[in-house]
Amino acid sequence: MIMDIKDIIKPENLVYQKTSVLTDNAMHYCPGCSHGTVHKLIAEIIDEMGIQDKVIGVSPVGCAVLAYNYLEIDWQQAAHGRAPALATATKRLYPNKYVFTYQGDGDLASIGTAEIIHACSRGENITVIFINNGIYGMTGGQMAPTTLPGMKTSTSPYGRDTSTMGFPLKIADMIAMLPGVCYVTRQSVQTPVAARKAKRAIAKAFRGQEQCKGLSFIEIVSTCNSGWKMTPVDANKWMEEHMFPEYPLGDIKDYLQ
Repeated sequence: MIMDIKDIIKPENLVYQKTSVLTDNAMHYCPGCSHGTVHKLIAEIIDEMGIQDKVIGVSPVGCAVLAYNYLEIDWQQAAHGRAPALATATKRLYPNKYVFTYQGDGDLASIGTAEIIHACSRGENITVIFINNGIYGMTGGQMAPTTLPGMKTSTSPYGRDTSTMGFPLKIADMIAMLPGVCYVTRQSVQTPVAARKAKRAIAKAFRGQEQCKGLSFIEIVSTCNSGWKMTPVDANKWMEEHMFPEYPLGDIKDYLQ
């Protein structure tokens, strides 16, 4: 018996369908990059919550800047590091919107340190998604504030020397101490299980804005295989062996219901 394709393509046989929140643009990210996976998770959450017309994203400079090419929502573009300030203004003007920033470590943990610290101190009712790959990805692979001790970059070719270059900033741990922050978690997306945990965390942070308890902070420990000069597989392994001990995964603070 030859089955007609219409008998196969039925709702009850559907395993997965791309959310309409994702655009049809081909992603430009390097193979193995975490950005595309995180974009997909955010899009699915927005779709499942039914809030596509109620979400405003803020992206600054760096690899994160092109997120607006892939998510069909309202976007604002901020100057380098200033996304939390722009998100603050946006949320105060539109308190019923779901406002989030999407930032890398070279942005948030460096030039944007003051912006994120003070947004957290004020307890702004926004969500911050922080991609930490320990390097400046777009601009040439320079050392970032999150670069590990001994880690080689284009500006620390012999490895980060803590005696002259300082120690990496553990941003999530730092801001968790501030009373204006209601939820802080550190996740990853290198496996299906990890991606599901990250998705639950991001969804929880978005829903947390409805409780008006303060700022939610999601750190995603990620790879930059092009900046690290590794294959995607080797980069994931290196991240698990070196990044996770420095940036352990899991919830750090949770005041949400």
